[in-house]
Amino acid sequence: MSTQSEGLGDAAREARERLDERLRAQRTSEIRRHNSTGSLRSGSRSSGNNNNQGMVSSAALAKLQKENCLGQAEPSQQDSRYGQIRGMYWISVFNVSPGFSVIVGVMLAKMMASMVLATLFFPLFGSAVLEVAEGGGGFTFNGFSNARLSLDGSAMVSQGGLLSLSNTTRLQKGHAFVDSPLQFCRPLTGGKPFSFSTTFVFAIVPEFPGVGSHGMAFVVSASKNLRVDSPGQYLGLFSPTNDGNASNHILAVEFDVLKNPQFYDIDDNHVGIDVNSIRSANSELESSRGEKRSRVFENLTVASGDPVQAWIEFDSRTMQLNVTVSPFRTPKPEFPLLSATLNHSQVFLDSMYVGFTSATGRQPTTYYVLGWSFQINGTAQALTNLPALPPRGSGNKKRSSLVIWLPIAGSMFLLVTAVAIVVAFVVVRKIKFAELLEDWEVEYGPHRFSYKDLFIATKGFVDKELLGYGGFGKVYRGVLPNSNMQVAVKRVSHDSRQGMREFIAEIVSIGRLRHRNLVQLLGYCRRKGEFLLVYDLMPNGSLDKLLFCQTAGANTLDWNQRLNIIKGVASGLLYLHEGWEQVVIHRDIKASNVLLDSEFNGRLGDFGLARLYDHGGVLQTTHVVGTVGYLAPELTRTGKATKATDVFAFGAFLLEVACGRKPIERQGLGENFVLVDWVLEKWRAGDLVEAADPRLKDREYAVEVILVLTLALHCSNPVPTARPSMRQVMQILEGDAPLPQLPVNYMNASFPEQRRSPESTHVQMSNPSYTASGSLLYVGR
Repeated sequence: MSTQSEGLGDAAREARERLDERLRAQRTSEIRRHNSTGSLRSGSRSSGNNNNQGMVSSAALAKLQKENCLGQAEPSQQDSRYGQIRGMYWISVFNVSPGFSVIVGVMLAKMMASMVLATLFFPLFGSAVLEVAEGGGGFTFNGFSNARLSLDGSAMVSQGGLLSLSNTTRLQKGHAFVDSPLQFCRPLTGGKPFSFSTTFVFAIVPEFPGVGSHGMAFVVSASKNLRVDSPGQYLGLFSPTNDGNASNHILAVEFDVLKNPQFYDIDDNHVGIDVNSIRSANSELESSRGEKRSRVFENLTVASGDPVQAWIEFDSRTMQLNVTVSPFRTPKPEFPLLSATLNHSQVFLDSMYVGFTSATGRQPTTYYVLGWSFQINGTAQALTNLPALPPRGSGNKKRSSLVIWLPIAGSMFLLVTAVAIVVAFVVVRKIKFAELLEDWEVEYGPHRFSYKDLFIATKGFVDKELLGYGGFGKVYRGVLPNSNMQVAVKRVSHDSRQGMREFIAEIVSIGRLRHRNLVQLLGYCRRKGEFLLVYDLMPNGSLDKLLFCQTAGANTLDWNQRLNIIKGVASGLLYLHEGWEQVVIHRDIKASNVLLDSEFNGRLGDFGLARLYDHGGVLQTTHVVGTVGYLAPELTRTGKATKATDVFAFGAFLLEVACGRKPIERQGLGENFVLVDWVLEKWRAGDLVEAADPRLKDREYAVEVILVLTLALHCSNPVPTARPSMRQVMQILEGDAPLPQLPVNYMNASFPEQRRSPESTHVQMSNPSYTASGSLLYVGR
């Protein structure tokens, strides 16, 4: 636009310069003629010569017009082309000064030329200004043969112009974005977005009719390079590590054909509006006109294999996004299927990319886009002449091929039987050990890494990268080759009798847990009997290395850091007991299983012994497993791991953190130091603060230290029902509930006496005057 405007401006200036030059020549010629024949001004003073002078002036002006202004053109052409210029000379007929007439003529000519130029060129310049002021931008793809798209994963454009986001391969993702970003926000307005409108025609074609696999989405994203490790239920949009992050700046409209209870999907045939998370902000019909909207959608099956048209419209004045869906070549419904009000600051940046994503699971499904139109600050253009979908095979071609090739295959069968058996054996073994999928490996679980990637990440599992020993295996530091992400890789021991069982337990439990105080499981790998788990790397290692390190000059944790770690682990354990869809019993809470991130926040890990059951379900008897010093006494009698047994272990963990000592320490001559008994003695002597870690030099936190130690004694009560719940523990730590006082006769009697009459000591935490008895020398050690 700017180049065209500059060219027109140059042409206008050249025309005006030629006109000025011609007028100057006329003026000079006129003055010379007047000097030789007499001045029009002097002639006007004589009344007797007025008529003659007027005639002379008219003749002279006519000659000037012919010679200087119009060249050799015919009179009719002169009148039509230069009527405005010629008209100014009639001033002299009325005896006006020739100098003044020339000046006025020049001014009139320039003004008229400017008006002509403005009339001709204003639409061009005016449209450019409006485009800058109001924003704009858009495109229309009636097929994608010549579209400039950035394709990733399984996405491709067919020869016929169809955009295919997937193929018949399982567990794949596909991305297709317009190659260049669009301006979505007005400049100098604090990020206020433009309105936009888009429409597209798509088809979801499952390999087996009626059996879909996840879905596809229209996407507005800050980046076209979506780093997605997990296909499947995340639709190629997010991964478990970034799902729900406000920094994503992703708006998506999903067309989901698989119900995922994990993400609160309403059914297996729905449309949802997603903002920075796969959990839809709105996937239900609006209540104001719900009946009309639902009837439109009830007759439409997204995964039917037939083309479907969608309209998505965003109004920047009301910040409302409307989604309308109907079968292709049917009128657009009067009411939208979905509406949502957006917070533009959570989604839109100055420039954004638009496109589509998809993901498949175990059932092969192909996602097609036939055409697409998009417009900012306007209505998207209609789509026409779209490419056709591939015909659905009836099986006739396959049967014809079978008739042709069956005799040939039969004649060759005897020749290749031996080779085929060998090849089949090799292939079966390779699939069995490299790509084996068990029943427990549900597609809702974490990402499965290749053994090659983990081998490269850990530099071949060398001892130099060894971080330590976890439950049932070693833990290595690693850097993933593609993303350069630092991870911790836990390699389950081959000789572990429970290795496979613990490996599966950790995947199905922690793999779906999401909490800031739990170590995030990123994925797993299984190859030839090797079991590997991949976690977020915790830069500051495990808590026990800082608590029990006796090296001179070694860094230690101050009280504020320790209290923050205690609250973090308590919060994570409360989530396991009450905050998830099932109850998770950790069964191995201790300092070595608490990892510290870069800010020394505590995260509970190592779920190899975890057990899951439904809320209110019946507990099953299991083998007594765990670490000596953390086992509740009732485990030896009932064999049932409960929330209360986790609370008992948490009490031992509190003593570890506050005292800086292990629950049991060998002192030689067959004697053991029992931490909880020692702390109890300090409490009875009225000197509980002396049990604190001597490295804690500041005594200003004595009140908090006494609170934590007293709470630890409550949690260590040998009577399960007398222990607080994790919710009560959190309330006490946060100061939302008072700490009950320990009675003077707390645990004076022997533990065997308590075993004979446990009913007499079943008192709830809410009664501050309860009594309990028992010796902690017998508490599961």
